[in-house]
Amino acid sequence: MDSQTAVGNQAAPDTSTTGRLKPNSLGVLGILFFVLSAQAPLTGVAGAVPLSVALGNGPGAPATYVAAGVITLLFSVGFVAMGRHVVNAGAFYTYIGKGLGRHVGTGSAGVALFAYFAIQAAMYGLYGATVSSLLAHHTGVDVPWWVCVLVTMAIVQVLGASGIEMGAKVLAVFVLAEFSILGAFALVTFVQGGGPEGLAFSESFSPVAALDGAPGVALMFSVASMIGFEATAIYGEEAREPRRTVPRATYLAVALVTGFFAFASWMLISAHGPSNATAAAGKALESGDSTAFVFAPIADQFGTWVNDVLPVLLATSLFAGILAFHNSANRYLFSLGRDGLLPRRLTSVNRRHSPGVAGTVQTAIAVLLVIPFALAGKDPVLTLFSWGSGVAVLGIMLLYLLTSVSVVAFFRRERLDTRPWNTLIAPALGALGIVGAVWLIVENFTTLIGGDSATALWLGLTVPAVLALGTVAATMRRGAADGG
Repeated sequence: MDSQTAVGNQAAPDTSTTGRLKPNSLGVLGILFFVLSAQAPLTGVAGAVPLSVALGNGPGAPATYVAAGVITLLFSVGFVAMGRHVVNAGAFYTYIGKGLGRHVGTGSAGVALFAYFAIQAAMYGLYGATVSSLLAHHTGVDVPWWVCVLVTMAIVQVLGASGIEMGAKVLAVFVLAEFSILGAFALVTFVQGGGPEGLAFSESFSPVAALDGAPGVALMFSVASMIGFEATAIYGEEAREPRRTVPRATYLAVALVTGFFAFASWMLISAHGPSNATAAAGKALESGDSTAFVFAPIADQFGTWVNDVLPVLLATSLFAGILAFHNSANRYLFSLGRDGLLPRRLTSVNRRHSPGVAGTVQTAIAVLLVIPFALAGKDPVLTLFSWGSGVAVLGIMLLYLLTSVSVVAFFRRERLDTRPWNTLIAPALGALGIVGAVWLIVENFTTLIGGDSATALWLGLTVPAVLALGTVAATMRRGAADGG
């Protein structure tokens, strides 16, 4: 048996005693909608761009999206190369396990689950606050944010169990809606020649503009906006021709997200005017509504009716992201159950070949993460959203780094792909970029979570702690198995 056949056999799921995800269910566009939903474009633009401009490098913020896109693209080259030989719903932890060993892979599985649970809980926090505010504004009924969240959890559970095709269709509607209004604003602004100071390309993309102020803070928020594209590999088992579909979906997702964020943020800077953008973003943050920096110029362009539509689209953007991360997390649980790292019961699938038990467990964990914040009366945006998203970004960036290193190690050992660029140069360059991004995230973690230094410290330590605990648990489990 040659090495490629061996790796293929290792990657193939064992379906003799477990359930099986439905193959040939998703094409490039289906996977793409899941990825774009996880990245929640409207949420990313309305939430991250004002912070990047006000706290980072001002009008140079669009350049940092390009830089983040380049880092992500370099990572994707090795990620895709690995995916051609290892097709598994566990993605990150499977790749890391192949390159760096099963123990580190198991530790990274804990980090992946921790990150996905955290980001979904964070999105529930912002979603609950947004929907509660919308209900109060339009109906006068004061519904607690956590009630909105619990109702939505039930809806997400039903949609997640309804099959991957249904989820893709629902997400397609929401993603197209949020892309449409932002895209229309950006295109109209561009065609009209920009705002009061013109298009001002050099003020946003020149090296001087990119390095002005605190570019590290801006890059941190830009990188945070990119997470979610790695879900392309999670759906490999359900994709049509995964060795073609997944690479295409990955590169297309990176290109679209990078171009969209860079172009939309550039047009927002242009609409405000580069000389006024930083002050306008700061004013929006001081008012407690950072979305005003984004929504105001869109309303100026299309009319005040968008002030009623955009908050609704923000809610649907968050809902789409929540559903996307629900599907990602339950497939991780499914894969871990199939590999014997979690109870086998998690591999049960329903009639639509969706991981039903894993989905129920995922929803139960989401409830357990949200309820304490509700009982304590905490602000869901300042605590649940800020803390959860910060931890998730740090965790996923750590996974990016471990995956890049594992790609190099795997192909140096297996020699299944001898292309230097794909298996050594690009992954190594991507790893260097990710190291820089992780350093910036750690250095500015207090800013990222919007809290104090003590809170930032203990939240930041949870990620390496989960990695260490998972690795130690795997080592002890292996030792016990060998002893038995």
